[in-house]
Amino acid sequence: MNERRTFDTPARARWNAPIHNILKAIDYHTELFLSHRDPWHLEKANELRHYLHELKAYIHLQEELLQENHSTNTPNRTQTCTPFGSAF
Repeated sequence: MNERRTFDTPARARWNAPIHNILKAIDYHTELFLSHRDPWHLEKANELRHYLHELKAYIHLQEELLQENHSTNTPNRTQTCTPFGSAF
């Protein structure tokens, strides 16, 4: 786990690097807009921000689903599970 991040989930782990790169792209488009005043860069930065908001909503939904599945599939103390998850 990255020391700067205080939490990580299975639903989030594989998205960390792409999110980081998207944030860098937003910063770069913003920098280019501020230096050249080309509205195309501002538009692309805004499109990436919108995508990032959608992606984070999707990740949060996946985390909720994983949490629900975990809580419903967790055996109680009286059950014995095989390596395949079936109780005897």
